[in-house]
Amino acid sequence: MQPFKAYLPDESATAALGAALARALQPGLVIYLHGDLGAGKTALTRALIQAAGHKGTVKSPTYTLSEPYRVVLDGQPVNIIHYDLYRMSSPEEFLDAGFREDFDGRNICIVEWPEKGDPVLPPPDVRVLLDVSGLGREVELQALSQLGLLCLDRLAYAPPTP
Repeated sequence: MQPFKAYLPDESATAALGAALARALQPGLVIYLHGDLGAGKTALTRALIQAAGHKGTVKSPTYTLSEPYRVVLDGQPVNIIHYDLYRMSSPEEFLDAGFREDFDGRNICIVEWPEKGDPVLPPPDVRVLLDVSGLGREVELQALSQLGLLCLDRLAYAPPTP
């Protein structure tokens, strides 16, 4: 399957992609988010978690490193755990915090700054690449496993109309 590519001209387009991803989620999915500071990783994740059914604030885990959210997908309760590894000084911190146990095939794990967890971070099913482009963002989603292929195959993204 070819990667999914799109231009996100504004935050509403980012929110629409997050909502589309929420509808395509499967338990056990691991998503890596790559992009510079300000590229929209947290905005995309926030939209995804809210569209998946979380009521309330979606906090950036910049200082806590992880934030769990309980949602219901296809009638089943699932944890979505949002990680931000930007402030991690070594991969051992990831192991010491016990985060590896969260990657259990049931939880959906979304990881910002995954390169900070190399080589101890479990591999992703979907890689999201975000780049600032003009006033918007270029986004590419790559499926890296069968579960990732299933996710991208289910993705139904339609950019919002102005």
